[in-house]
Amino acid sequence: MIVRPFKGLRPRKDMIEKVAAKPYDVVTTEEAKREAEKNPYTFYKVTRPEINFNEDVDSHSNEVILKGKEVLEQFQKDGIMILEDKPAIYVYKEEWNGLSQIGIYATFSTEEYREGKIKKHELTRKDKEDERAKHVKLLKAHTGPVFLMYRSVPELDELIIKHTSKIPEYDYTDEIGIHHTLWIIKDENEINEIVEAFKTVDAFYIADGHHRAAAAARAAEEFAKENPNHTGEEEYNFFLAVLFPHNQLNILDYNRVIRDLNGLTEKEFFEKISQKFEIKEIGNTPYKPQEKHEFGMYLNKKWYKLIAKEGTYDKNDVVSSLDVSILQENLLRPILGIENPRTDKRIDFVGGIKGIEELQKLVDNGEFKVAFALYPTSINDLMQVADEGKIMPPKSTWFEPKLKSGILVHLI
Repeated sequence: MIVRPFKGLRPRKDMIEKVAAKPYDVVTTEEAKREAEKNPYTFYKVTRPEINFNEDVDSHSNEVILKGKEVLEQFQKDGIMILEDKPAIYVYKEEWNGLSQIGIYATFSTEEYREGKIKKHELTRKDKEDERAKHVKLLKAHTGPVFLMYRSVPELDELIIKHTSKIPEYDYTDEIGIHHTLWIIKDENEINEIVEAFKTVDAFYIADGHHRAAAAARAAEEFAKENPNHTGEEEYNFFLAVLFPHNQLNILDYNRVIRDLNGLTEKEFFEKISQKFEIKEIGNTPYKPQEKHEFGMYLNKKWYKLIAKEGTYDKNDVVSSLDVSILQENLLRPILGIENPRTDKRIDFVGGIKGIEELQKLVDNGEFKVAFALYPTSINDLMQVADEGKIMPPKSTWFEPKLKSGILVHLI
């Protein structure tokens, strides 16, 4: 597999905490605007460029997106962000809640993505792809990294880890308690050692950032069509990502809340779900599932433990065996009428980072009628789904900690 060094555009050392921001898709416009009011250097001004305007504007318009490009260029002119003097690979460590993951920032081949060597497990939406591809093309930059992983190989992992004994460029803890450390590798021999080692790897897997990867590939094709001298080595043929070994990553539960019981009384609802699940009343204490194929359910001030019965899934099919599939196919669709969880306004999703208590709060305040807590999808299940060329149901995985934007930018 191809791992390619690049000249990163990155915040000045004393500005990293001010510039780096959460991914564009986990904050609202209002949240980004509030941050910008406190901090004029936030990278939201680039990734959420609509916050640079006072009036209600079309956030997808060229004018708005080009304002993000203008801000990025101004950051560079003002020395807030600096361009590396030579191509580098960046070793990156995130520590959170007792967990640690160590990987590399580099650029990766859009051609290998198109060939399926960079494997996906989610469907992408064309409108979101269009939006991100437009952002890449107008800014001529990849402003947010894709989250990649590879099957851990001790020798490969150690090649990366050994660089963490050096003096880092960045070393700080952010506002939510994630400790970020970044080391810069510019020595050509050290870079080549890493590049050559990854040539022995058969595949990379997208953990998070499917739309960013798809958009990068789409933008690359458009850039190539516009370039009569296209060679395949241009910067637009490679996208920004962070690559981690699979065994260091952490998937949290991704839970569901539903607004109503689809016209059923509670008695009718329990009768229907008892056909597919064993039901045990837990009481007032929030119930977090302890293993696969069991679920927590909160309804009318009480928690219940649901256990999937025999026949609710195909043991020989990795997608059918996923808890998100079991819940969807045996309860949400047939009983609660949630045909398409991507588009149905009666369902919402709550990342495990918010805690199981968030589910109880959403039901108790009357916004939702019933909540379901799931056991986290495993990394191995994710990779098996990708290896088999299959697709997971929507909202199957919630990776934490997530990757920030603005730590490194790849200019095209």
